[in-house]
Amino acid sequence: MTLGKRLRERRERFGKTQLDAARELGISNVQLSRYESDDRKPEPEMLSRFAEYYRTTTDYLLGRTEDTTLGSGSSANLAEFERFINNPEHGVFFKEYLNAPEERKEEMLRFWEFIREKERNRRPGDRQGE
Repeated sequence: MTLGKRLRERRERFGKTQLDAARELGISNVQLSRYESDDRKPEPEMLSRFAEYYRTTTDYLLGRTEDTTLGSGSSANLAEFERFINNPEHGVFFKEYLNAPEERKEEMLRFWEFIREKERNRRPGDRQGE
């Protein structure tokens, strides 16, 4: 699969139109169309922006791997997240995760990672978010 096809596949996976994705990436939809049709190759900086935006790796976009995940930390995060949501005290908030479509699962995982990062250095007695 070409770089352009992988870009299009990732965009469609997240339910984005070319116009929406282009706006959010800060490029024109014509530019995005050219990348997706392989008429133009992105510079390394743009390739990195695509990888970040589509939550994948540059290696996946370039066809060096079929693994779309963001590396070993990603599967570890997933395992930790699933342990968290299966805890009866926490699971109510994420009860729909196990039966959710992949896009929703990724969104919920990102939300949990955000919360976990914000709370990482919090000590007992600290106010939430401090």
